Amino acid sequence: MPILLYDRLTALEPIGPYAVLSRLPGWTLTFVAAEPGPVQTDNGRLTLLAERSLDELPSPDIVLVPGGPGEVAARAGGPALEWLRTAHETTTWTTSVCTGSLILAAAGLLEGKRATSHWLAMDTLRGLGATPVSERVVFDGKIVTAAGVSAGIDMALSLAAKIAGDELARAIQLGIEYDPQPPFDAGSPRTAPPAIVELLQSRSRFSGSREEALGHR
Repeated sequence: MPILLYDRLTALEPIGPYAVLSRLPGWTLTFVAAEPGPVQTDNGRLTLLAERSLDELPSPDIVLVPGGPGEVAARAGGPALEWLRTAHETTTWTTSVCTGSLILAAAGLLEGKRATSHWLAMDTLRGLGATPVSERVVFDGKIVTAAGVSAGIDMALSLAAKIAGDELARAIQLGIEYDPQPPFDAGSPRTAPPAIVELLQSRSRFSGSREEALGHR
């Protein structure tokens, strides 16, 4: 089960799902990149190691694509897009977290598909041919997309249930004690104070408005 790495990805997006899916019996997760070696995360302070190259895993059963600022370069062209197009022909599940869905879309895999992404990236997702849906996890056929960053854990648990059943997925959830109780009700543009929403918009590389983010169903 390869997890795609590239420079300037957001660390939780591969690591959160890894914490879930690595607990599935009989499955081996592998970090892959265009070339094996170290990959820097978005803040430049954490390094992940790509164990194998894309060419070494041409026909995976499951693929996971994380997001992060580096997705702009990843979806601009290169070996990752071609690998995804080929891999998708044989996958049982093709998945993404946050703006990883933009990479899937750039590879042509989300044309006409219901999908989600980070709330700030919804207009970009639509522009790449997908039908944006403001849900935490979206299944459309064998494609599974998760909303922003932390939603990758929810996606992984949902996928674990599809693969191994609800009981094991619940056991994994309890094992990692995934019981979110955030101190603030600010995890969505629907609930966050308008000033906080505007602050993130002003710092974002995406241009979608709060109303546009709320309007994608």
